[in-house]
Amino acid sequence: MQEQELAISDNDPVLGSQFAIELVRQMRAIDPYGTYDDWPAHKILDPFVLTKERLRELPLVGDPDEIVVARVQAFYNAIAALVEAECGLRATTFFSLSHEGFGRALMTVGKLVVMDRALRDVHRFGFPSASKMKDEADKLLSVALEIIGEHPRVAGM
Repeated sequence: MQEQELAISDNDPVLGSQFAIELVRQMRAIDPYGTYDDWPAHKILDPFVLTKERLRELPLVGDPDEIVVARVQAFYNAIAALVEAECGLRATTFFSLSHEGFGRALMTVGKLVVMDRALRDVHRFGFPSASKMKDEADKLLSVALEIIGEHPRVAGM
């Protein structure tokens, strides 16, 4: 992938957010060959952005490959890491995904389910922009923390 094709610029303000920093950390953690070691953050996060042109290139129906599935897991794991940092309790993500790209993502803290997302068309997982990706992550994080705040005893179990 050439630099001019990237949908995220190297000076995008989203790259300085805690979410983007954690997502880059998660992506590097799942990279078994060290490919991402020398890549800048904007290049690592670029596949999460699906512009209209990129969406047109993807089929409407398709099976997700292991790279896309790993990207989905990294996204939700980054949110779980932020939940842990915020409340000090262990957050765990669970995925159930069919080979066709349909399933569910759950996040639990203790015995409390703090996130339950239906996954559809995972082969087309992405966001229109980096800021939309961060907004979605912030929304999921705030809802999870609100649920934990409402039920602290269950979250601490």
